[in-house]
Amino acid sequence: MELLQKNKCFEGEQRIYQMDSKYLKHPSKFGVFVPPQATTQKCPALIYLAGLTCTEETFVIKAHAQRLAAQLGLILITPDTSPRGEDVEQGDSWDIGQGAGFYLNATQQPWAEHFQMESFLINELYPLLLQKLPILNQKVGIFGHSMGGHGALTLAWKYPEKFKSVSAFAPICAPSVCPWGEKAFSNYLGDDQAEWAKHDATQLVLVKGALFNEVLIDQGVNDQFYSQLHPEALQKACHQVGQKLTLRMHDGYDHGYFFIQTFVDEHLQFHATQLQK
Repeated sequence: MELLQKNKCFEGEQRIYQMDSKYLKHPSKFGVFVPPQATTQKCPALIYLAGLTCTEETFVIKAHAQRLAAQLGLILITPDTSPRGEDVEQGDSWDIGQGAGFYLNATQQPWAEHFQMESFLINELYPLLLQKLPILNQKVGIFGHSMGGHGALTLAWKYPEKFKSVSAFAPICAPSVCPWGEKAFSNYLGDDQAEWAKHDATQLVLVKGALFNEVLIDQGVNDQFYSQLHPEALQKACHQVGQKLTLRMHDGYDHGYFFIQTFVDEHLQFHATQLQK
């Protein structure tokens, strides 16, 4: 972990680190907010996965989460959304390639060379964080927005031993049946839809069942991308397997970070409560 930048923030520190990744085959940046409590004790941690086009700095700058994280004693970790580099495939539009890693391991060329985001996060970044940061007893939660909400839900259901809590803002709940997911999955995973199902939150819930005390999802009713998200499909799957899901629909809110700012404190409180159990 090479420290690139640090700024005092609510008596803690907002930091940007860089690490060399064997899975992405490039350096990768990630943000860490260290609350003031972490100077004298270990603290629970939250990993936030951002959405399409975002970087490790987007949530750090736009979500305004550090104030309450400092009060609650939560470490916030914000990875980048994809591999980066001149030799990394860029893609032909904003919803594929760099900035659009979808938090999975690509199996198809030209993507497979670098787009190994799932292995990077789970096998590389996660253990490094536990080793280098004062994280309490592997008490780690995960949340995210849009593509990152998809990533938070799927990784939580794939690795429940690593994540004790999960929530999302406007997640892509059924990527197998929406244009964003169909484009990403066909490029990264090929045409076998059985492989797609392994990275689809709704399908994972149906296969693996209820794994968490509760899941929190906030969704704006005026979300300009609502047709891509399918929260009702996830709600139906959770009901079918007995997974408690709180899906809150908010009139007037869209897909952006003003929406996230409005409800981020409640997500931090939710995770703080779940991580104490």
